[in-house]
Amino acid sequence: MPVLETLGGALFGAILQMLFDNLDSHQFTNSLVKEWLDEVRDVLYDAEDLLEQIHYEFSKTKLEAEFQITSSKVHSFESDIIALLDYLESLLNRKIVTDFKIYSGIRFGLGNKVSEKKVESTSLVAEEVIYGREEDKETIFTWLRSDTSDNKLSILSIVGMGGMGKTTLAQHVYNDPKTDEAKFDEKAWVCVSDVFDALRVSKAIIGAFTNSRDDSEDLEMVHGKLKKRLSERKFLLVLDDVWNEDRNQWKALQTPLTFGAKGSKIIVTTRSHKVASIMQSTYIHQLKQLDEDHSWQTFAKHAFQDQDSKLKSELKEIGMKIVKKCQGLPLALETIGCLLRSKSSVTDWEGVLTSEIWDLPIEDSKIVPTLLLSYYHLPAHLKRCFAYCALFPKDHKLNKDSLIFLWMAQNFLHCSQQSKSPEEVGEDYFNDLVSRLGVDDEKRVSGKIRHMSYVAP
Repeated sequence: MPVLETLGGALFGAILQMLFDNLDSHQFTNSLVKEWLDEVRDVLYDAEDLLEQIHYEFSKTKLEAEFQITSSKVHSFESDIIALLDYLESLLNRKIVTDFKIYSGIRFGLGNKVSEKKVESTSLVAEEVIYGREEDKETIFTWLRSDTSDNKLSILSIVGMGGMGKTTLAQHVYNDPKTDEAKFDEKAWVCVSDVFDALRVSKAIIGAFTNSRDDSEDLEMVHGKLKKRLSERKFLLVLDDVWNEDRNQWKALQTPLTFGAKGSKIIVTTRSHKVASIMQSTYIHQLKQLDEDHSWQTFAKHAFQDQDSKLKSELKEIGMKIVKKCQGLPLALETIGCLLRSKSSVTDWEGVLTSEIWDLPIEDSKIVPTLLLSYYHLPAHLKRCFAYCALFPKDHKLNKDSLIFLWMAQNFLHCSQQSKSPEEVGEDYFNDLVSRLGVDDEKRVSGKIRHMSYVAP
């Protein structure tokens, strides 16, 4: 029976991780897919409950009489497990799996995530004016003009949650005449995005510097070209939207970049402090939410066609309340503003005000997909902890220690290091979430986790 429990636990863990690692974006645009995923979740949670019951029965039996358990109980557990696996197998064999390509060849642990390709960023400025980022720009300009006492490559990471405007800020810095004052010989912009492969990114970098395509499939050859191109030349490289947390991949990419001349700089945009640390950033610039005045300017720019003085007073009053709900997030302000631009009735505006921003239809909002991308990139062990926070009422202030104890009670905390207590593992989980959400004010951490957890599937 211990073997059955062990195998069952391993099987459940593999299937559950597969499910959460391979959630497809179709669930947010097709109700049938979402219903199917809900059914799969339910049967997996039933399996988890059954395994916990098995564990309890064994613990109880060992206390009463060593290594003894009734055969009827064994058969009952085995029957329940077989029934659950049969039901799960029927779910995986449904036509919807093929129709929507949710998984490819899954049979209890095998499968490939199917996701839509993200639109890559470019160095071209999409927004001519950005509000509330002058100090951020000046900080980066000062760093760009700074000189280093050695030849070490200097890296600045712009860190912030999705929708904070990291890419927009980098675009404005990249194209600003003040950047030219640093007198770079070369400038290049590369959108890294989800997949960080040393060969692919290296080819993208050499292509960006030479304005040509490199079809080489040999990393040695690509690095040789990159080293030759950058040797003794002062360069500026922007690596936008970096998610890589594999230090070895970064080390493999970094080597030819170190041959640039003294004063060469790399700007990285990322959502994670851990990424910034792995890339050995010289300076980490945390991007903050916009203040109230700049939030209103951003919203009004997209929401109104006329000047502020010509606004209907009732619309402006509602608009100010909507701005407060956006909590200084530029993407939310832009999205809601654009949505309301074509709506001139008070009823329409009040409808947006009284609804949750996250309840907007997917086709009307970039906010939910943007935040969901952060969720997709969470490791499997953090996804359940993160989604669990959505169980609490709106505006509920989470206590870190209490939250960790609740995670412990749900058996969410696991660690391969025997020396660590569950509380220490929970602390690591919490700090990792904090890092990935880009929140540096500890007083706001729990609230931010609670607020964002609503977008989790």
